[in-house]
Amino acid sequence: MATEDKQRQFDQIVERLTTDYPSLRRLPRQWPRPVLITVLSVAGVVWALLSVAMVAWGARGVALTLAVVALSAVALAVDNYRRRR
Repeated sequence: MATEDKQRQFDQIVERLTTDYPSLRRLPRQWPRPVLITVLSVAGVVWALLSVAMVAWGARGVALTLAVVALSAVALAVDNYRRRR
């Protein structure tokens, strides 16, 4: 019983805080399931090909992998920035 009361009180406090400060409210960031599956599948194939490139091409493959990872990180940072604005 006491835990239910505490949970209810906690939920009320959170609700009041998010009402007073809308910036505290978390917006769901979710891609549609088919898009997510497609992106993850393509990313897996690209990662596998980059792994093969690192072994087959040596330093050039490592440089290519680093470039792709850096571009992906920049793209994610830009996407995150645009979603927060």
